[in-house]
Amino acid sequence: MKSFLKMESLTGAEPPAQAGMFVLVEMVDTVRIPPWQFERKLNDSIAEELNKKLANKVVYNVGLCICLFDITKLEDAYVFPGDGASHTKVHFRYVVFHPFLDEILIGKIKGCSPEGVHVSLGFFDDILIPPESLQQPAKFDEAEQVWVWEYETEEGAHDLYMDIGEEVRFRVVDESFVDTSPTGPSSAEAASSSEELPKKEAPYTLMGSISEPGLGLLSWWTSS
Repeated sequence: MKSFLKMESLTGAEPPAQAGMFVLVEMVDTVRIPPWQFERKLNDSIAEELNKKLANKVVYNVGLCICLFDITKLEDAYVFPGDGASHTKVHFRYVVFHPFLDEILIGKIKGCSPEGVHVSLGFFDDILIPPESLQQPAKFDEAEQVWVWEYETEEGAHDLYMDIGEEVRFRVVDESFVDTSPTGPSSAEAASSSEELPKKEAPYTLMGSISEPGLGLLSWWTSS
């Protein structure tokens, strides 16, 4: 699960242009450089601080931040009383993972549950293909804990298992952003600290579908 970064902390962040799985997002942020880094090049120090803050974080309604692309503008730096660090307003572009709806991606099955097939891209794991979006008819094998496509042929039905580790081609059909910023405990939670904590939600989730010809396990469609 990726951590969540509030959009408000990135003043001027613009939603990405839908051009592919990875997009460039223009952002503006004030970067604090501690005095022991003054001997370094300013751009190098700023790039390091931005990647510390953003890399592998989800920005609400923007996507999963991957890495800094470039710095487009540096405004004047200020040193405030009582703080020896410099504070610089920086305009920059960041590489963000945010596939567009209907985009076709290839990942690997990381697990199955009654909720559907869970898929990973390696750097992003919060992808779910729900039962109604699988090739039909489909069933969940409780013993094996995998989903099965009951493929019909003239010779009869064949069970095609969706095993862990198999490569799967899917279409992105929906996305969900959730504000997972930490909040203070409620009075009820404080009074019953022994109760089970609620399950943490993923800040950014993709919903996929394989209910079309050519989608699903790559091995299903390999030409002989």
